[in-house]
Amino acid sequence: MTSILIVDDERDMRNLIHMMLKKSGFQTLQAENGNVAITTFAQVKVDLVLLDVMMPGINGFQVCEEIRKTSTVPIIFLTAKDANEDKVKGLTIGADDYIVKPFTSTELVARIIAVLRRTGNAPVEMQVKHLCKGTIDLDEVSRKVFVSGKVIPLTLKEFDLLHLFMTNENTVYTREQLLVSLWGLDYAGGTRTVDTHIKTLRLKLGKEAGQFIHTVWGLGYRFEVRI
Repeated sequence: MTSILIVDDERDMRNLIHMMLKKSGFQTLQAENGNVAITTFAQVKVDLVLLDVMMPGINGFQVCEEIRKTSTVPIIFLTAKDANEDKVKGLTIGADDYIVKPFTSTELVARIIAVLRRTGNAPVEMQVKHLCKGTIDLDEVSRKVFVSGKVIPLTLKEFDLLHLFMTNENTVYTREQLLVSLWGLDYAGGTRTVDTHIKTLRLKLGKEAGQFIHTVWGLGYRFEVRI
């Protein structure tokens, strides 16, 4: 199982990221500051580091520089700072990617998988570029979806929604969970947005494939192939 070290001085943010990654099958460790991060990294083997920049004491840039003295493990900065010079500095000192807060669960997981693949650290199960469920074939690289061999044009959110379902078959998601995972914590719209996207996605997939997305009354939605 891929192990990820989450480094952030905000406990709520660490816990949120932990939940996002746990749903996608990642194992996580947490560090509340730079000193703990450096100590943990020296003691435990991890496959990737998610590293906040703005922390009291030793900041994320310093942690990155310290890790790079002994390791080439993939590092992704997570930060509220989106100034171009900070991105350049982070990448210059050895980071592999830079994600600005707030971010969605789908974006975070996709960027992690992309970095792991690019750096040659992805486990075998992450090398899969096609997801095939019933009559649906989803290409993660081209972001194209085929139903019975025919291309189905989907919007960005529709694709991400279907991808989440197909990678977590039989998992029941509440509307609130889907809203946070795909639209983020700061999204001002309500859960009706989820219902609207589900309805449209079902229609686009067609009568047969659209029925793979099941309504779980009183809870939310689940993807399951019943053919």
